[in-house]
Amino acid sequence: MILQHRKGIGGIVLHEKNGIVVGGRNLSYKSFKGDSSSILLDVDVTKEAVGFNDFTTDDMGRIYAGSLGFVVFDGGDPKPGHLHMIDLDGSIHTLSDGVMLTNGLGFSPDNKRLFHSDARGGVVRVYDVLEDGKLSPWQAFVYTKDGHADGLAIAADGSVWIAMAYGSRVDVFEQDGKLRQSIPVPLPMVTSVCFGGADLRDLYIVTGSRGGPSENCGSIYKVRVDVPGLPIKKANVKLE
Repeated sequence: MILQHRKGIGGIVLHEKNGIVVGGRNLSYKSFKGDSSSILLDVDVTKEAVGFNDFTTDDMGRIYAGSLGFVVFDGGDPKPGHLHMIDLDGSIHTLSDGVMLTNGLGFSPDNKRLFHSDARGGVVRVYDVLEDGKLSPWQAFVYTKDGHADGLAIAADGSVWIAMAYGSRVDVFEQDGKLRQSIPVPLPMVTSVCFGGADLRDLYIVTGSRGGPSENCGSIYKVRVDVPGLPIKKANVKLE
């Protein structure tokens, strides 16, 4: 299946209404039949937003998405973005600010904590999740070094698996922030991770070409791991 879309996608999740939500200059729903689409979140959500990067869903199907405050890799001055939630009724809430380069997002197994990579901030944030889906002020889960926290995924045991851009590895952290292990990757620009396979024990690792030996060397790797990942809930937000 191929769905037509503009250049540049920051993230993808499935939607309960037989389609997907894709991010980039906005967050939009696209049906698998290709016969309908609608914008769920646009850059007018804040005066600083120029687009969106990674996003995820909670166990009810609400969407949590990070907005970018500048165009990455264009040489301009970095400006902070925000973290937003699209509630089930389609309403939009800005939950946190000061995110220098928003990246991976993932919920703990009990859905009580949300982890959030800030690549340029050098930190992975963690928020407590309130009953209405909104968030407490963030705290530092881990400060990163020798690379930048990019995409992340959560395993069934609560461990946090983080793609380290320009770090040639995936770092795995315990729930208390202690480093469990590092998984080496052949290319430096490690951008995303996710769990898959029938038992969710296949770890897929995505890399870009920056810092690599050629312009088109970005690759996808698969590694068998001991702990299964958490399935990502389909989005269930209202469509127009």
